[in-house]
Amino acid sequence: MNEYSSQASGQAAEALALRHLQQHGLRLLAQNWRCKVGELDLVMLDGTTVVFAEVRYRRHSAWGGAVESVDARKREKLARAASHFLQQQPRWAHAPCRFDVIAIDAMEPPRLNWIQNAFDT
Repeated sequence: MNEYSSQASGQAAEALALRHLQQHGLRLLAQNWRCKVGELDLVMLDGTTVVFAEVRYRRHSAWGGAVESVDARKREKLARAASHFLQQQPRWAHAPCRFDVIAIDAMEPPRLNWIQNAFDT
């Protein structure tokens, strides 16, 4: 698989996840937010809760599925990036937060698994 098709698949998965979250009433605050310690795929607002949503897409499950790919190292990186986001966005600095994982496994149609409050920091 070349890098372009992998990137296109990731973008399509992220768009699918965003639509799904918006259909469930969440509002987009930021997409592909980057800082020196990492990237946040989707930062959403669920009522008054800031949701850091990690979108994981897997074409094959030979190395584990999309959910399993959010390991301890990835969770730590997400937590650090979320901390930077909150420091730079004073409006949300004291809001309740949670980390969700939207795992998308390649099927036809794609299977989306939205895990709310997937991990604590």
